[in-house]
Amino acid sequence: MKSNTKNKDLRVEGVITESLPSTTFKVKLDDGREILAYLSGKLRIHFIKILVGDRVIIELSPYDPNRGRIVYRY
Repeated sequence: MKSNTKNKDLRVEGVITESLPSTTFKVKLDDGREILAYLSGKLRIHFIKILVGDRVIIELSPYDPNRGRIVYRY
């Protein structure tokens, strides 16, 4: 049986503070840190628009805690 490492990602909430090129965003997390995040594939496929001030859920990688993937927009 294979182990799935995708379930090990840490999910946190934050607010979009700045929009950058190539669907990347600066996000201020609830704990005060500011990270760089990009859109997940499902958000791109369904043309979900993300604007400054939107509340989002981010999946942080265990390898680089300063980068993440936006997986949900409230």
